[in-house]
Amino acid sequence: MGKHEVKTEMRRAVFLDRDGVINRALDRGGLPHAPASLAEFEILPDAPAACAKLKVAGFLLVVATNQPDVGRGTLKQEIVETIHAEMRRRLPLDGVEVCYHPGKGLSNCDCRKPRPGMLLRAARALDIDLARSWMVGDRWRDVDCGHAAGCRTIFIDRGCAEELRQLPDFRAKNLLEAAEIILAAAAESAKRPG
Repeated sequence: MGKHEVKTEMRRAVFLDRDGVINRALDRGGLPHAPASLAEFEILPDAPAACAKLKVAGFLLVVATNQPDVGRGTLKQEIVETIHAEMRRRLPLDGVEVCYHPGKGLSNCDCRKPRPGMLLRAARALDIDLARSWMVGDRWRDVDCGHAAGCRTIFIDRGCAEELRQLPDFRAKNLLEAAEIILAAAAESAKRPG
């Protein structure tokens, strides 16, 4: 580093799963599914206030979402991009990371949750300190992804018919409660010396 360069502190982020955290997931057989059109996309009532509180506290907000229906050929990528444009218009997001790979043994990418590729990519692009960041999601893949990236995790329990593989650091009933947990933890760590 040159004598005139100033080292900036890396930033904190909250990574958010999309379906079931930001927007209402469509229940099919006890498992949440993505909306298939902009008309089906409904931002959950608590999401705007939660995002606003986190932004005021200085957190970057990055959505990290698996959208395998595109890779499987059952949903057009343009529809997902239209949904994301609307989501970004309505919420103060700093980034949206998407894995379009099909999963189910048909792809072996590093970005499909539970792998941490989307979080690592965003961390490089936005200078994020993963150890001071959080992953919030409603599926086991989200919790495992957050752990793999070195983030703290919050599981939003929507009663999904699948079991967690790793325990989250915290549980919440919705994104607003998750935001309160994050803000309380940030206030607590700010009190600690050093």
